[in-house]
Amino acid sequence: MDIAAAIMLLAALAVAVITDLRSQRIPNWLTFPLMLLGLVTHTVMGGWDGLLFSSAGFGLGLGVMLIPFLLGMMGAGDVKLMAGVGAWLGANTAFAAFLFTCLAGGLYALVVLFRHMDHLKAVLANFRASVLILLSSHRFEYVPVETERTLPRLCYGVAIAVGTVVSMGLAFHRTGLFYAP
Repeated sequence: MDIAAAIMLLAALAVAVITDLRSQRIPNWLTFPLMLLGLVTHTVMGGWDGLLFSSAGFGLGLGVMLIPFLLGMMGAGDVKLMAGVGAWLGANTAFAAFLFTCLAGGLYALVVLFRHMDHLKAVLANFRASVLILLSSHRFEYVPVETERTLPRLCYGVAIAVGTVVSMGLAFHRTGLFYAP
């Protein structure tokens, strides 16, 4: 069962990465079945304990991505994908996946910024201006420096996939399972 679950999740992540890179969207036809199958599979295999395990992961995956979504920093597909990951991995491994996703997302954002040097200069100018305002007035005021173009969009499904694969690999190395119940 563990290898089958891992293959199912990895296949869904591969499709999410491809669709996110192509259209900057992670479709509902992928995320809703991923969530539902994770909950159903764990319930069938583990009874009430399996449902609790999967529900805790689902809730954690949804919860950690909801605030960035509400702040406009994340797309709804990313939130649903992380909830689906949580439904398959449970809360412990899903939390590790989230942490590794944050690291991968940060590295990804830096790579994108370095590829668009004019944007990097604008981000650094914004940071400098905010720090100077904070130091001189003891208030935090964000005054953005204007750029000719908008910042490039990140396909965060890539970071979610990388973070999930790393956490699954560590869970497998630690316990011999792809998730740690």
